[in-house]
Amino acid sequence: MSLSATDVKKIAHLARLGIEDKDVAHYAQDLSGMLDLVAQMNALNTENVSAMAHPLEQHQRLRADVVSEVNLREQFQAIAPQVEAGLYLVPKVIE
Repeated sequence: MSLSATDVKKIAHLARLGIEDKDVAHYAQDLSGMLDLVAQMNALNTENVSAMAHPLEQHQRLRADVVSEVNLREQFQAIAPQVEAGLYLVPKVIE
């Protein structure tokens, strides 16, 4: 698929991009190449290809879920302006 200079200017206007007139031909060539690549990929038969979460078949290494800090909630709530039942009370901002 080949884009014309008019097409590129229209796309730039819709995307609110400022493109100088001297660069329009370059953008038209680049965008046309991208659209051609997408067309080639759409033409491929992917019926028997399974979806992959990651191209390298790696698994995420997770650290152990352990508490690493001391619970200081009582100390923090002691200096808070308003606390009730272990919760911080704040002024209502949405009516």
